[in-house]
Amino acid sequence: MKQFHSTTMLQAISFAARKHAKQLRKDEVTPYIAHPMRVLTILTTAFQIDDPEVLAAAVLHDTIEDTLTDRDELTELFGPRVAEMVAQLSKDKRMGEEEREEQYYRLLAEAPIEVKLCKLADLYDNLVDAAALPPSLRGKTIARAQHLLELFAPDFPPDRRDALERFEERIRAAIASLAS
Repeated sequence: MKQFHSTTMLQAISFAARKHAKQLRKDEVTPYIAHPMRVLTILTTAFQIDDPEVLAAAVLHDTIEDTLTDRDELTELFGPRVAEMVAQLSKDKRMGEEEREEQYYRLLAEAPIEVKLCKLADLYDNLVDAAALPPSLRGKTIARAQHLLELFAPDFPPDRRDALERFEERIRAAIASLAS
């Protein structure tokens, strides 16, 4: 794997750290920035992604949805490709929940493989994190995981099929441990 120490990715890490500075994960203890950094790590280790723009998008994936960041700011700072990927990974909170979820999953189904890989890494990290939550808060995470696997599996690129199958095993194991 080639080194991925690009300026874009390093700037994205700093930007995400600033934007998520006062946020905590649902366990109310873990600094939020740990999540995008783990998503980055999952992409580089499980999927061998070394494209700096994809890795930057992974680190920034929650900035539009969970901070005051907008797509224009990301375009200006990181370019249109990164901003587009982050936008595809973001739910439009201006919509009602049902409409928002429907649109989000429809767009994810049509998204390029890089976005789908970011989403799978995000999903896996959320499942691992959910182990620290009370059982009553785990159900939504499990349902999302199952839905995404069903959504992505049919037309996942053949050259990534092995990675998807290995990842599905990890996700299913995480779901099983949460459900027990």
